[in-house]
Amino acid sequence: MDGPHGAALSAEGFGLKGPRGWTFRDVTFSAGPGSLVAVEGPSGSGRTCLLLALTGRMRSTQGRAEVGGERLPGRLAAVRGFSALGPVPGVSELDPSLTVAEHLRERALLRRRFDGSLRSLLHPRAERAAARAAVGTALETAGLDLADLPKAERTSVRDLERLEALRLSVALALMGRPRLLAVDDTDLKLSAQDRALAWDLLRGVADAGTTVLAVCSEAPEGALVVRTRPAEDDSAPIGAPAEEPTGATAGEPNGATAGDREASRSGPVDPGAARPGPGEAAPATADDTTTRKDTADAIAETGRA
Repeated sequence: MDGPHGAALSAEGFGLKGPRGWTFRDVTFSAGPGSLVAVEGPSGSGRTCLLLALTGRMRSTQGRAEVGGERLPGRLAAVRGFSALGPVPGVSELDPSLTVAEHLRERALLRRRFDGSLRSLLHPRAERAAARAAVGTALETAGLDLADLPKAERTSVRDLERLEALRLSVALALMGRPRLLAVDDTDLKLSAQDRALAWDLLRGVADAGTTVLAVCSEAPEGALVVRTRPAEDDSAPIGAPAEEPTGATAGEPNGATAGDREASRSGPVDPGAARPGPGEAAPATADDTTTRKDTADAIAETGRA
């Protein structure tokens, strides 16, 4: 049995094969409730598809996994019921045209619609008060102070800094008190200082009891690391846990060397490249395009349950 809130994670020979070949394969690891699990690897190595498969959004084709006591791929709907997505490009992105307040209000209304009960009809004021309390708790946990935003709660998402947008996405996900929180591209486009703050945020969520599954290019110290590799790399099975023999169970915190980390990064950064302003999308790279196509193809092949 899991703890009072977080969902335990385990996988054995877990994989997904789509029309373009293996997206990820041979993933084996184990993590207890309230763990911070970092899925580390370069762009195009199946990180996002692994995250979606472990949260019940994609159907695996190899091996098995267990999330919160529910077996995958058989119990996809059950896993979706207690897991929540933070920012995942193409799946759960923030709407740049909406304000922070509109995003929070929309999520609160959706929760009332799908989690409604007779009590909400008989005591609407109490339900509204509970919704306000849930929003406040989620914002506090995510470390997002609306007073610090340029236009407070009326600030548009397009005007948020990258870290602020990440905090908002996490806050929206936490409003449903999930047992598993999944975040994609955790360290993308963040400075070293903001990257440390982002990991502090997710570590705090995990310390509070919610299991966190975070995709990144470089995992932080102390996280349980599952490393993915590009499909064309046949030197080791895709999804091999960090610092473990092939097929072993990952159970140690991150101990990768500097050389390992450098090899796992997506590639050098061009210092002369133009940087997007707040709210602007970065130019798509070949790796980004390939990754999104691979994800779309895998979804089309396996289907979302």
